[in-house]
Parts: sequence; structure tokens; C-alpha cells
Amino acid sequence: SQLGAITTKGCAAEPWPGNPAPRMAEIPGGMINSVGLQNPGVAAFARESGPWLEQLSKDGCQVICQVAGHSVEEFVRALEMYVELCPWAAGYEINVSCPNIAAGGAAMGFTDASLGTKLAEQWINSNNVDVMWGDASAVDNGSRKALEAAGADGLSVINSIQGMAIDVHTRKSRVAKPKGGLSGPLCHHIAVRMVWEVAQAVDIPINGVGGVMTGEDAAEFILAGATCVSVGMANFVDPCASLKIARELEAWAESQGVKDINELVGAFEC
Repeated sequence: SQLGAITTKGCAAEPWPGNPAPRMAEIPGGMINSVGLQNPGVAAFARESGPWLEQLSKDGCQVICQVAGHSVEEFVRALEMYVELCPWAAGYEINVSCPNIAAGGAAMGFTDASLGTKLAEQWINSNNVDVMWGDASAVDNGSRKALEAAGADGLSVINSIQGMAIDVHTRKSRVAKPKGGLSGPLCHHIAVRMVWEVAQAVDIPINGVGGVMTGEDAAEFILAGATCVSVGMANFVDPCASLKIARELEAWAESQGVKDINELVGAFEC
């Protein structure tokens, strides 16, 4: 109940096997992953995780369900299943920018500007959760406005960034695929810049995602224009990281002399 919301990993209408192992590797400043959105499908997810997530929502932590697919039709089918089987969900996130799947992924994000990407793992300080979120991290300002015009209630910026990690002894990738998604502190300042740029282009809420390890990291996103913040990789380091970051963010807001943290959204001074 101390977290505003959590976002689940993506599920499709049917189960996906994901990519072969190895799928994750620690690198300086973060990690690289090639999980490939393995998931049991919406029906199995609702059956296996639904009771716990429903109780979580009753305890005051809203649950955002992420929707995965290889085509518009697959996204629609998965979303319809979520609506039917997960009535406790507070909202839905459309993931069209996963860098670790052969079909869809970032390319899908360019085919239909009304869809967007992922929110990452957890939110803090999110009092109001809207129906659907998208992402503008892979498109220009005109397309970001198109996302807004098409009905997205918010944008999540950014997803992981494609990269490579080579084992120089085996001469092979450190994950099963040649490329994977980079996440963690090494992406943070790219993400802050992109949140600021998106905030100049749209009027809908923005979720800041990327390398948040401390309250000050979260504060940077708030100042750049984010109205909520996600914590992802930090949870691998410390399962209680989000609570710690939320407390640090609250202390920062108090130090700024404001009564409401919303007064600091977009307060960055050029």
C-alpha cells in the first residue's frame, strides 16, 4: 500500500516461450537482458496470479497489466482477455517496443502511432492511474502528439536501449541473442533527457523510467516533467528498493518547501 502501483510483465493472448538462455548478464552500470517476453498467456496469468494481485489492489496498490502481441490483432485479443479475466486491473500498458522479440518490438512502434511501449516494473507516487499508457521513446514529437490525439492517457519514457555485451574469451554474446536490452543507471541520463523532450511535446502524464536507484534519481524525472516514476532494475539489487526510493523522494520534496510534489513536476529551469 506504500507504492502507488505496480506494473506486471507483459502477457499475450497465448503463451510465449521467450528467448533461450542465457538471458541476463550484469554489466558495468547496469544489466543486459534478452528474456523475449516469456509469459504464460493472459488466461494462465489471471488464474495463477489474479487472486494475489486482486488482494494487492484492495490493499491500495493499483495494478497495471501489460499487454504484449506481434500484431494489432494480437494486442486487441490480449486486451479483451485482460478486461474479461482481470476486472481488478486499474489500467493497461501496451508494449510495442520490447527489443528482444523477433517480430513486433520497436518496428511495431513505428507502424501504428496510437500504440506505445512499456512502463517498466514499479511506480511510486502515482495517485491516479489512467486506463491506458503508451510510450513515445522511439518516435518524433509529431508522432508523440499523435499518440496523445489517438487517446493514450499517458506515456512511459523510456524502455531499455539496445546494446551488446561480448564475452571476449568465448567470442560469443553474454546473452543468447547478439543484442539485448540495456537497463540500469547507465541509461538514466538518456531517459531524463527524453522525458524532458516528451514533456515539451505533449500535455498528458508521463511516467519516467530508467535507472532509478535513489530518491534523487526519481526527483530528476519529476523535475524533467514526469508525473510518476518507475523502479525496475533496482529491485534486482534490493527487493525493498522502491520503498526506500519513495521515502527519499518524499524527503526531497519536503526539502524543496512544497506541500504537494506536483508543484515540482516540470520545475526544471533551463
